[in-house]
Amino acid sequence: MNLKELNYIVTIADEGSISRAAEKLYMAQSSLSQFLQLYEAELGAPLFMRTSRGVRPTASGSVFLNHARQILLQYHRAQSELWDIEELSGGRIELGISTFRGTYLLPPVLKRFRDRYPRIHVEITEKDSMYLEEMILDGFLDMALLALPSPRLHKQLDFLTRDEIYLVTVSEHPVMEFVHREEDGTRWVDLKDIARFECILGPPRTILGSMIRKAFEDLHLEPLAQNTNITAPFAAAMAREGIALSFTYHSCMVKAPGVEYLSVGRKGLFLDLSLAYPAGEYRSKATMALAKMFHEIYQEASIRP
Repeated sequence: MNLKELNYIVTIADEGSISRAAEKLYMAQSSLSQFLQLYEAELGAPLFMRTSRGVRPTASGSVFLNHARQILLQYHRAQSELWDIEELSGGRIELGISTFRGTYLLPPVLKRFRDRYPRIHVEITEKDSMYLEEMILDGFLDMALLALPSPRLHKQLDFLTRDEIYLVTVSEHPVMEFVHREEDGTRWVDLKDIARFECILGPPRTILGSMIRKAFEDLHLEPLAQNTNITAPFAAAMAREGIALSFTYHSCMVKAPGVEYLSVGRKGLFLDLSLAYPAGEYRSKATMALAKMFHEIYQEASIRP
């Protein structure tokens, strides 16, 4: 057993497919399949169940994977401590961020970070905030950018900035008849008026989907919901075409002619963004350098026009 083999097994599990894992590992699918067969034979137990859609861990495989992840994590942390001695001349960071938010917030941070620390590699895991919270609690990430609230994370949180949730619509949508305009230029619409029209709420397990649902529930409103299981980027794209109303974050706005972004309620609907770390774990100089980069770009300014 070596670290390369453990990485193969973990990659297969993460991808849920031998073909996708082989592509990510730059291997031939046949070579990876043969490796897995020999490895399982050596262990004397199957690690994965083959299905029509790919593979998933067996009960024995889940136990093995948990240990494999911990071994790889400890190895990366040992590397980080050694690289720290070289004063950030190398290193690796396991960073978690949501696909939606990461598309807009992460590239400028990574560009500046790479310019400053070209030999530090940032490995990115894209999941929703709730899943990333689990990975932080399990110690599989060095750092994650999470949307709050997060009742299970406390001292591990490092506040970054605030983000606002906007209603997405088009100029000709009838909801525009209900828009209020403040002297400072803020434009907002009441949830009771939004509830008159078809809305794309998104999956309830996501932060965005759960916050919008709670806002309606707090006012005892039942919106005309549709397409409740599509992703936030897809929902926003549909709203930009005038198909229905949807919601997005200010950090994820895509400006286009005829597209309107409106605050939800007079006071707006906000959430905090924080950097999260595993509790009581060693934090490498590389990780803290990346955290500092996030703060340089986003701290002390709510993400709002």
